Amino acid sequence: MSTQIWRGVDLMMRSACCQTIRSNVRPCLHKAVLAPVCHSGLCVPAAPMLQRRAYSLDFLSSGPGRPTLGPSSDHPGAERTSSSSALTHRNLSAVAVQGQCRPLCRYDSLDLGEVEENVRRALACKKIRHFIVDPDLAELVTQHLGPENARSVIFECNPGPGVLTRTLLNAGAQRVVALEGDKLFLRDLQELEGRLDGQLEVVHCDYFKLDPIGVGNLRPPVMYTDKLFTDLGISEASWTDDIPVKVVGILPLRNERGTLLKMVYALFERQSVYRYGRVELNLFISEKEYLKLVSRPGEMMQYRAFSVLWQMACDIELLHKEPWESFVKSSKQRMPSSKNQLPNEHLCLVRLRPRADLFSGGLTPTNASTLLMMIKQCMAKRKVKLIDRLNLWSPDSGSKLLSEMGMLEDILTGHVYPEEYLRLFQLIDKSQEFTQSWLYEEILENPQREGWG
Repeated sequence: MSTQIWRGVDLMMRSACCQTIRSNVRPCLHKAVLAPVCHSGLCVPAAPMLQRRAYSLDFLSSGPGRPTLGPSSDHPGAERTSSSSALTHRNLSAVAVQGQCRPLCRYDSLDLGEVEENVRRALACKKIRHFIVDPDLAELVTQHLGPENARSVIFECNPGPGVLTRTLLNAGAQRVVALEGDKLFLRDLQELEGRLDGQLEVVHCDYFKLDPIGVGNLRPPVMYTDKLFTDLGISEASWTDDIPVKVVGILPLRNERGTLLKMVYALFERQSVYRYGRVELNLFISEKEYLKLVSRPGEMMQYRAFSVLWQMACDIELLHKEPWESFVKSSKQRMPSSKNQLPNEHLCLVRLRPRADLFSGGLTPTNASTLLMMIKQCMAKRKVKLIDRLNLWSPDSGSKLLSEMGMLEDILTGHVYPEEYLRLFQLIDKSQEFTQSWLYEEILENPQREGWG
């Protein structure tokens, strides 16, 4: 009986304390918590949308007034974070304070930190970047990556405050490589690395600056892929093997198209990270660039060379759409606007998984450069008849090729599907009527590379 009375008194005291803390802290927390998802505006179909996020203050949180992930009591029917789960959030931190190092287990959970503090640290970055500081968003991204699969190494690009990093580790990721290009965030990430037992490796490197043009010694965060993978002990794998590396991050907004082109060229030629196998990209890209990436034949304004190449090389999956407001932006620069009326209200989490059979039908890293040149030339002028392009390369060969493919002779280059371009290339590559001279004639005629992007 005395035990039950004690528990009742203790519960009443904690409840009163929790209400006092909540009344004092909630106004300030609302300033830091990111804006909820807006359901207005044009959206890409079949994309899961994140529901309104709510935060609560648990009386077992590590520190007074710390916002912890969990449904708020303001929403009826919401479940609160249990005391047992809150206690596990403190296990690893307590061990680290004692100077010990141990592997994560299912009873450990890394503290994601205070929302306000993570926002403050992100805003301190002087570079133009977007950051994930929302625990719910980090959890959603983690679920899509499936970090419990120990076969794949996870490369996290520019983790910043490390909210996603810790969420991945909490979910059971066995090996996360944090590639951070800004020294501002390195110290805290390296401190976290030292508290673990090999699950996290921190490298001063910007993934999107790998393999610059030119030769010579490079200084971090610029790096060559060979050095990065060698230092990490990752060896080359067969193209048909399982995914060796999963890359997750936010594509830099400056020159998105150029970055996507650089990466897809490397994919076809098996250069850069693709020397080591079918590296999977899970990137947040702007909505307008995503719509161009997945545009279909006939959409003349959006259907470009990089659309054809990525659709030819990868299975493309839209995993999630998130409003810009859910990310912390470290620059006062305005959000990019769409000049051609494409919706651009979200960042889209897109999975780009290279096809295992890409190099099984005659395409090789050696002749891939010829395919790239062919696609560039065809898509430079998308309202030109394909037969005219073929006859330009090899006189009187267009009708024969189109007949063999079962295509109409008046089809335009902008109406041809990626798989049809691949089959056309395979026929051309086997044909004795075509010589490699056709690659360079268009370059001389189109020195400005019009339409190549």
